[in-house]
Amino acid sequence: MSRLNAREIEPKWQAAWEEAAVFTAEQDPSRPKYYVLEMFPYPSGRIHMGHVRNYTMGDVVARYKLVNGFSVLHPMGWDAFGMPAENAAIEKKTHPGTWTYQNIADMRDQMKPLGLSIDWSREFATCDPEYYGQQQALFLDMMEAGLVYRRNATVNWDPVDMTVLANEQVENGRGWRSGALVERKELTQWFFKISEYSEELLAALDTLTDWPEKVRLMQANWIGKSRGLQFAFDVLGAPAGFERLEVYTTRPDTLMGASFAAISPDHPLARTLEAERADIAAFNTECRQIGTSEEALETAEKKGFDTGLKVAHPLDPDWHLPVYIANFILMDYGTGAIFGCPAHDQRDLDFARKYGLDVIDTFVALEGGTPVENEAYTPPKTETVHFTKPIAGGPDMTGNEAIDAAIAFCEQKGFGKGVTKFRLRDWGVSRQRYWGCPIPVVHCDDCGVVPEKKENLPVRLPDDVSLDQPGNPLNRHPTWRDVPCPACGKPAKRETDTMDTFVDSSWYFARFTAPRAETPTDLAAAEYWMNVDQYIGGVEHAILHLLYSRFFARAMQRTGHLPESAVEPFNALFTQGMVCHETYALPGEGRTRWVAPDEVIRTDDGATLRATGEKVIVGPSIKMSKSKRNVVDPVDIVDQYGADTARWFVMSDSPPERDVEWTAAGADATWKHLQRVWRLADEIRTVEAADGESEESLTLRRTTHRTIRDVTDGIEGFAFNKSLAKLYELTNAIAKAAGDAPGLAVARREAIAVMAQLMQPFTPHLAEEIWAALGGSGLVAQAPWPKPEENLLVEDSVTLPIQINGKRRTEITVPAAADKSTVEALALEDAAVQRALDGATPKKIIVVPGRIVNVVV
Repeated sequence: MSRLNAREIEPKWQAAWEEAAVFTAEQDPSRPKYYVLEMFPYPSGRIHMGHVRNYTMGDVVARYKLVNGFSVLHPMGWDAFGMPAENAAIEKKTHPGTWTYQNIADMRDQMKPLGLSIDWSREFATCDPEYYGQQQALFLDMMEAGLVYRRNATVNWDPVDMTVLANEQVENGRGWRSGALVERKELTQWFFKISEYSEELLAALDTLTDWPEKVRLMQANWIGKSRGLQFAFDVLGAPAGFERLEVYTTRPDTLMGASFAAISPDHPLARTLEAERADIAAFNTECRQIGTSEEALETAEKKGFDTGLKVAHPLDPDWHLPVYIANFILMDYGTGAIFGCPAHDQRDLDFARKYGLDVIDTFVALEGGTPVENEAYTPPKTETVHFTKPIAGGPDMTGNEAIDAAIAFCEQKGFGKGVTKFRLRDWGVSRQRYWGCPIPVVHCDDCGVVPEKKENLPVRLPDDVSLDQPGNPLNRHPTWRDVPCPACGKPAKRETDTMDTFVDSSWYFARFTAPRAETPTDLAAAEYWMNVDQYIGGVEHAILHLLYSRFFARAMQRTGHLPESAVEPFNALFTQGMVCHETYALPGEGRTRWVAPDEVIRTDDGATLRATGEKVIVGPSIKMSKSKRNVVDPVDIVDQYGADTARWFVMSDSPPERDVEWTAAGADATWKHLQRVWRLADEIRTVEAADGESEESLTLRRTTHRTIRDVTDGIEGFAFNKSLAKLYELTNAIAKAAGDAPGLAVARREAIAVMAQLMQPFTPHLAEEIWAALGGSGLVAQAPWPKPEENLLVEDSVTLPIQINGKRRTEITVPAAADKSTVEALALEDAAVQRALDGATPKKIIVVPGRIVNVVV
């Protein structure tokens, strides 16, 4: 009996796969293709268990498709630009590129021992000039196609990192990296015209039937299509040029409940007023210290400043509403101006109560309607309510009916029109930082904004930069910044903003199809490999990354870099759960003192600190994180147990869409199971086969072929844990099938060989070792996937539950082909049924073939 040594066998088989170029993707028109891709990682320097789970899922699919005859593309790259590298470089007094490429090398070395079926020949990092040079070419093509423009915009400004932040990078009003209070600032920014595709991006969600419904809903809400009324208030006593105040509302049915109008601090009227009044200027400045994200605006205290101006209500010129500047209104949504209806909007109600404004109910519940006090009445638009102040129609209508009636009435009266708007804003991509893709344009005093010539790409980042001062070092680098104009040759300046790193990850999937091409893509390769058949990644990327990628695919198709068939880049999407672990902390007051799992001894009585024996408080199992110190290092796990144990455990413990809890006991149990499988294989390979067939051998063969069917179904349905449960059952069946019955040795040998093939996507190293021990031909990673024999899938018996007077009491096993009378007879022979009958004749026996028997006593 031998013991499996993962440290010996795993490197051996990884070398064999590499030598045979098993996972090198090749375009083969004679075979169907399959492109599986996991969201590529940021090179932080260490892989974590989430990486192990994510990439093992993709690996299972890739290996399975390969042995089913597909030409498989399974690449890997690195999402390598961004602020973390700059911050680390400043801290470590090094260059961001040095830090990044060292981290890439470290993580590659940590990932390769996992035995992933990755085509490493296609590897690239987004900070490679060869990659971002092609991104610059894409930018110029999109610019020529009218999808890129430059304008002034209000942005989130981090005063410490001195860069623009996306709304999603503002947390509780602070920069996600620096922690500094974010300010609103107006800057000239570059934008991608994603809003041009709003309708198309929304409508196409219905075609993405292999995406999670929750992701499609999140994207639909982000795009935010709405129909409403656009109209203008007459402004009384307005400064010149501001006699009309344009407003857009999605609830024109509440116009009779208006009690104020409000504008954004960045509205042109607010800026005009602040130039004349110091008190308004001070208020606007305070407002601009709140980020522009909806979360920041919703959670901030609602504040307003009464401008002293009034507007006339469009339905009653004698009804005047005060005009406030309000800190919760964004300039880039709608028109930057609203009317407030406090009774039916909680934000407006909070504002009205604070400033003593009227609260006017325009509708109430059909039954038991009461005036609004401290909670706005906001029923769904599909619910019928009673309108106390209808603009048109009614009085009992749904919100949708009332909105339509109000729009029609206002259009008839000539003071407004129904319009459709989208919440989706154009994508601002300018970032005032060094470690990013340079925007390839030059600013010339004579020619204006001039695109760089393509023959001059890539516009490389200079290496000799100083990061010891705040701000973008590109602004301070004259030999890089100061260049001749590409159009006239006169002195000019490069654009010193770099691109948002979301741009880098919005087209990498297309570059993988031809990563060394001298253009952004090779159309022939893109036509062969695109679309990505299976995309895998975290739900935290459900909105921006996926939405931007969908936009980029359309932009690349428009500019000739992708075929029309790739307009939706990801056919199927799977969002995996997280890897969790218990948390451990030492008791005491003040700041929590977290303890790492390897510092703890866990027993049935609790937990103690390994070094001192102190009692440790065991907390809930949550996502592994450095801050809570509940991290298990995959490198340590692979070193202790081997990659196959880690791979099997993260696939077997729970459905892949749910969180999985890593436990030392679970990992140890997995290792013991794999050792058991190896012992069975080692035992079986030395047993001589005896001819013939017996009931025992036939039973095992049936189990083997049903396992082929069930494991296949599990992989196809992304139910990997179910596949592994069936492999556990097959292991038990092989172990129990001992003895010298005719044909049993042959059946056991067939079962363990099939086991190796079925385990290969999950535990590829052990599978190869078993395959080789049994004398299998070539590598099991290339052996065709087994097909079940149909005659062995036919069930020869079926187990039926028996209900007595509607309650389940027992069950019987009957021949699958048994007729109704046979089933009835066997049911009456059952001891539980006989006790219930107590010698009497049943009133009725109901047999549902193949499902249940109901005996009425």
